[in-house]
Amino acid sequence: MSNFFDALETRDPSVREAALLAALPLQVAHAKLASAAFAEILKDVHPADVTTRTALAHLPVTRKHELLALQLNSRSHGGSVFGGFSTAGFGAQVPRVFASPGPIYEPEGTAKDYWRMARAIFAAGFRPGELIHNSFSYHFVPAGSMMETGAHALGCTVFPGGTGQTEQQVQAMAELQPAGYIGTPSFLKIILERAAEMGVALPSLTKAMFGGEAFPPSLRDWFTAHGIAGYQCYATADLGSIAYETSAREGLVLDEGVLLEIVRPGTGDPVAEGEVGEVVVTTLNRTYPLIRFGTGDLSAVLPGACPSGRTNMRIKGWMGRADQTTKIRGMFVHPGQVDTIAKRFPEITKARLVVSGEMANDQMTLKVETACSGPDGLAAKVMEAIRDVTKLRGQVEVVLPGSLPNDGKVIEDARSYQ
Repeated sequence: MSNFFDALETRDPSVREAALLAALPLQVAHAKLASAAFAEILKDVHPADVTTRTALAHLPVTRKHELLALQLNSRSHGGSVFGGFSTAGFGAQVPRVFASPGPIYEPEGTAKDYWRMARAIFAAGFRPGELIHNSFSYHFVPAGSMMETGAHALGCTVFPGGTGQTEQQVQAMAELQPAGYIGTPSFLKIILERAAEMGVALPSLTKAMFGGEAFPPSLRDWFTAHGIAGYQCYATADLGSIAYETSAREGLVLDEGVLLEIVRPGTGDPVAEGEVGEVVVTTLNRTYPLIRFGTGDLSAVLPGACPSGRTNMRIKGWMGRADQTTKIRGMFVHPGQVDTIAKRFPEITKARLVVSGEMANDQMTLKVETACSGPDGLAAKVMEAIRDVTKLRGQVEVVLPGSLPNDGKVIEDARSYQ
């Protein structure tokens, strides 16, 4: 069998980009027409004009907290539980509905492999005709169904192990002899340790696909030492699959059904390749057509193609959270406010607000990168802007370009809480 799930994975990047950009205006038009929420969000947008990444970058970003607020408002007024984001209601078009913390409700449509997980499962080494032990939750959240529908699309059989009941999980694995496991890495580690305590061997378990938690190299090595090749995937309850790890183990390759941007936290502005920022995704999902959905996760684009032969864009993987809203002297300061301050001064290329001091003695310094040599009065002018935008006083430190860390942080909380 091929080393690739399908021919889409090895397309010339220019062919893929052309296909995505050809589908983009159609998806924007569909979202605007069939989704009440996007009819409002995109009311001033002409879909036919959204044919480039530059045009896409001018559309508003909808972040998870905004989606939740719209859902809560809609439900409180007897409206759609989905807040107008779904293009279908309950019935044959939405066989399942799930709930994530908030609660945010997500529809599951009828498309085969609705969450697009089969590609990631294949990249983790699973093949048609195998049995997969699925230990993602089948309760409330979509994770269990995400993986099950993807496994079925790949041609695999699934044991719906779900979470908990560790000894029963061990017994099922010993008797059913699955080819591999899908779930969180921490739970598989618990299962394997319990199996060792019980004196039960699990020789069939040689591969795993992990999600929902960090998967550091130390844990990967632990599984390797126990005869299991583990790979990670990156997915959310709103978007389904976003990216997945390959045998090259160099970042995560994007799914073929998403258009991804990395933007400066608190804004919708794309950053340069390699710079850490917030992951913003547009999907081609017709049931839940999220346009520029801000995940709140930090990552960065990796240059070049994956050594596995897949030609899609790669990202570094999950690198933290983008929502860095911080309370300073009783006032909330948001990343978007830092961006507002920086944009008042064309000579500033990057800014980072550092909050220091001990509890009840907050001090904040805005570090700004500029190539200008000692611009006249810049620091004093920026200090005025800080006061105007945040209603707080702060200091300004002017630094050379490249001085600030590339970690996606717009606000750094360096206070001592001891």
